[in-house]
Amino acid sequence: MKIKTIYLFFLIFLFLFIGFFLGKLAGFTEEVINFKGNSHKNKINKLIDFIDNEYVDSVNTDSIVNLAIDNILQKLDPHSVYVPPMEQTEIAESMKGDFVGIGVNFFMYNDTVAIVKPVEGGPSEKAGIISGDRILYANKTKLFGRKLPNDSLYAILKGDIGSSVNLIIYRKSLNKKLLIRLKRDVVSIKSVDIATMLNTETGYIKINRFAETTYDEFRSGLEKLKKQGAKSLVIDVRDNGGGYLEKAIEVIDELLKDKQLIVFTKNKKGQIDKTYATEKGIFETGKLAILIDENSASASEILAGAIQDNDRGTIIGRRSFGKGLVQREMNFNDGSAVRLTVARYYTPTGRSIQKPYVKGNDDYFEDFDKRVQSGELYKKDSIKVDDTLKYKTKKGKIVYGGGGIVPDVFVPLGAELGEEAIAYLLQSGLVSFFVFEQLDRHRKEFTGLSYSEFVSKMDKSDLYFNNFERYLTKNGLTLKLRNHKAQIKRDILAEFGNQLFGEKKYYDIILKDDAVIKAALKSIKNP
Repeated sequence: MKIKTIYLFFLIFLFLFIGFFLGKLAGFTEEVINFKGNSHKNKINKLIDFIDNEYVDSVNTDSIVNLAIDNILQKLDPHSVYVPPMEQTEIAESMKGDFVGIGVNFFMYNDTVAIVKPVEGGPSEKAGIISGDRILYANKTKLFGRKLPNDSLYAILKGDIGSSVNLIIYRKSLNKKLLIRLKRDVVSIKSVDIATMLNTETGYIKINRFAETTYDEFRSGLEKLKKQGAKSLVIDVRDNGGGYLEKAIEVIDELLKDKQLIVFTKNKKGQIDKTYATEKGIFETGKLAILIDENSASASEILAGAIQDNDRGTIIGRRSFGKGLVQREMNFNDGSAVRLTVARYYTPTGRSIQKPYVKGNDDYFEDFDKRVQSGELYKKDSIKVDDTLKYKTKKGKIVYGGGGIVPDVFVPLGAELGEEAIAYLLQSGLVSFFVFEQLDRHRKEFTGLSYSEFVSKMDKSDLYFNNFERYLTKNGLTLKLRNHKAQIKRDILAEFGNQLFGEKKYYDIILKDDAVIKAALKSIKNP
């Protein structure tokens, strides 16, 4: 199997109907403005009419309009974007925090929908679908051997709440086809991956995006951790590309004292809107660390900036993305939308952390490559700061504007590994697909094992490490894994734990050796 195909499988594996819409589509407000017809047609509308009525050949004018909109928005800034109807629907579902469907995690494996695991508490789990099942038919629609595109597959499996669907399942463990009837239902899309204890006094919350449900999920997780004895807190927004500004503010309000400035925005008219914390916060005094990296953007940076500028906690990791623009969503009648930049936001000290975009969108989004080449991801001294954009917190700490949040404590990329290629490998999704294939072939060997028995079995053997090495070689990747054996075995163990026992066990394993977590715990112990 070619490596490109595996990447495709990994993308399809993500939660059914879930997108993780990071980067340029993240960081928008919830306000929606509907465009209505205008009796006075502008030049573009007139031109489209001319083409429709007079042009010599048949032309899809819808595609021309979309292209025109894209070209116009590209002249503005990298985050003012046009979103087609289908993509807008998927984004809306993700940001809403739930969807109506059958509730499964899956790979498209050898042209078949293969179940990695059903969503806990979802319709498929309740109906008896298990890991390893293949969905052959949905009602009378054949799903295997057709190379169905995502939107077609989603349209088949989605439906109205309470609507029925008959699934023909092939269960490999029984070598049988089964008819399973289920009713579609609302399935939650978590924006808080986990709320767990790192030790007896330190809680950990991982936020993957800021959606409609994020604050409620965060508050619930924080209350649970406090009951478990959490006196310190680590909030992880690594790889969190943002989302709703309002939801980030609600999270921050739980951490800052009454009347402390959270953020302010300024529009083209110079109007400034300031947002302050209230007295309702339930974690205003405990020790706090915020984890960021080069993919933490927008709302994540608002969180980090508010905590840093108010001297509330320690920011740990690598310089964040650098998105300080606020978008408003404006809907068209056909279901598409424009996210238009309407303001800039500023951290409490008055700094804008928006990185420059004067050289165009391509240059803007190639910033990560520049960070690799400059060495910034590996050495804090390589981070370029603008001394003309220097600010001071109330306690006198120097902070900088002009391009992301610079962490207080720097942790280089791949700190535990010392080799960039290995770090990228473990973040690529290849481990997830490899583990799925191994379980698909050897699931019986894990049946009935307790979690402790499973860990013992994996620790005692190099079988899956060796299999992974061969797996990479077979797919054209030649890497020296032996020097990083412990780290790779840990990641393989964590993914096995995830697919067999759930996400909580994944984090129990993966966080133990996380260099950024170690730095956070050290910072909390010795602030």
